[in-house]
Amino acid sequence: MLNKVVNNAAEAIQNIQDGSVIMLGGFGLCGIPENCISALVEKGIKNLTCISNNAGVDDFGIGLLLKTKQVKKMISSYVGENAEFERQLLSGELEVELIPQGTLATRCLATGYGMPAIFTPAGVGTEVAIGKETREFDGKTYLLEHAFQSNFAIVKAWKGDTQGNLIFRATSRNFNPLMAMAGKFTIAEVEELVEPGTLDPDMIHTPGIYVNCIFQGKNYEKRIEQTTITKR
Repeated sequence: MLNKVVNNAAEAIQNIQDGSVIMLGGFGLCGIPENCISALVEKGIKNLTCISNNAGVDDFGIGLLLKTKQVKKMISSYVGENAEFERQLLSGELEVELIPQGTLATRCLATGYGMPAIFTPAGVGTEVAIGKETREFDGKTYLLEHAFQSNFAIVKAWKGDTQGNLIFRATSRNFNPLMAMAGKFTIAEVEELVEPGTLDPDMIHTPGIYVNCIFQGKNYEKRIEQTTITKR
């Protein structure tokens, strides 16, 4: 049987070079590939284009890569919790492409399905549509959006087996399954790595055919982005 296990994050990202385009799973601070991000910081890879729903916070997630100025361009949907991101954007140090969240998800889906583009009503008549083709279907205007062209996808799952089959838990089942399908080379880090046959086939969210390498992660912080406490 095919064994896709590597020893750690450093080994998993060894083929990522300067200038790579990387998809990173996660929603807010939930389900983000913490170990791989730390390995990218340690390796010092520069001029990255990061496709992610969010940009992390100043001291966590993709925010760590922004802090060390390893990111050349962010393609994201929600970036409101990162002061360093804001500073780099306003100073012109960082190129940013903001995308409606549904469009971001669907473009990931199109990439995974081998579709070159999709038509969506999101963004029609706004700055998002500037310079893009529109088409009318049944009297409604739609915007042409292209599938992503990424070199790598990095995802984080709750459980996985040595063949790359993945299960995501709760909110971590966000952009991770879509990006796992979309990457030309997909890296998965998991909280628990098990042998083939251990996982219930009906519970697998991402089949191993989409995953190129997998490793057992460690030291997950599982932060809460915004804490709201009810007064009593």
